[in-house]
Amino acid sequence: MSVRIDISGLRAERVAVVPSPLAELGMALHALSEPGHHPGLQGWATGVTARLDSHLADRMCEADFLWRSTFSDLFLPFAGAGRNTLPGATLAEDLDLLDKLTDEQFVDAAMEFTCALPYDSRGPSALSDAGVRRRALELAASRGPRQVRFTERLLADPPRIRAWLRQFVRDCDEAFFAETWSRLRHQLAADARHKTDLLLRRGLAEAVTAVSPTVAFDPDAATITVDKLGIGHSATADGGLLLVPTSLGWPHLSVLHRHGWQPVLHYPVGSPELAAPPSVEQLALRMTALSHPVRMRLCRHLARSAYTTSELAQVHGMTAPEISRHLSVLKKAGLVTTRRRGRYALHQLDVTVVARLGSDFLEGILR
Repeated sequence: MSVRIDISGLRAERVAVVPSPLAELGMALHALSEPGHHPGLQGWATGVTARLDSHLADRMCEADFLWRSTFSDLFLPFAGAGRNTLPGATLAEDLDLLDKLTDEQFVDAAMEFTCALPYDSRGPSALSDAGVRRRALELAASRGPRQVRFTERLLADPPRIRAWLRQFVRDCDEAFFAETWSRLRHQLAADARHKTDLLLRRGLAEAVTAVSPTVAFDPDAATITVDKLGIGHSATADGGLLLVPTSLGWPHLSVLHRHGWQPVLHYPVGSPELAAPPSVEQLALRMTALSHPVRMRLCRHLARSAYTTSELAQVHGMTAPEISRHLSVLKKAGLVTTRRRGRYALHQLDVTVVARLGSDFLEGILR
């Protein structure tokens, strides 16, 4: 499972690494709504929440599905404003780019998670297709009254919701984000300079793989592949590729691959991830390996000491070939190591890998 970006014909000058104030505000709203996703930001989130005006706090709940459960493309409007458009240097400039989206673009992005349209292929808009409109309202109803009210207002009067969102962003900036951005923008600018230097000196492969170990570049196939628990595709076509850093985003690595929009890698900087985090496939392999009751019992012994295959067979009342098959599954999943001592092969559980499995699983599904 992965998201692939076709970069055939992409010119080097069409690749840019640029921070976005609006994108970072979107991540700030997500972190405030889902503090469990961001344990490292709990102090910041608690401080912001404690001093929020009650009226603004209520408004944050009106459309929190745009940033709580996932991350709406409305916070990356530069990708829809043009195939080579860059983020604004200020929040006001980013909001001006948001205004450049057509009503159809705005509505489709706002209803991304309530409307059953294909994300990475062309389809009818809820503004022009009665069937899509009806389906959107049905899906919104299944998610609660707040989402129904928002969707009804959005479909009836898109300019009103656009004005609401613009004012909401300005109020958030005044209440807490301006202070946060003044602290974070220097780190983001430094990371952007570093990635740009890699791009100029060593090429696109070095730049994109420096974004995250979960991003792979295949020059022969002219593709960038992001290891995620999902499937999608996009293409730079005659446009560009944007790398947008975030200080508040870990463990989320977002890939904007909306049809007709410029592809964007929205990646966390300063993240505590390992040099080579496990792929989603490797994570699934480990979870499957540990789900078998016999292998769980084997792990109980192997966690305490190293054993030979014959010793494990005797302890568990099984044949050596049966034990070998279970050990093979555990070793293929990277959970068991083997070392030789003379003519004996000793197997032991890699406790460090198993200890990380809980956080690896969380990071994998949130990526």
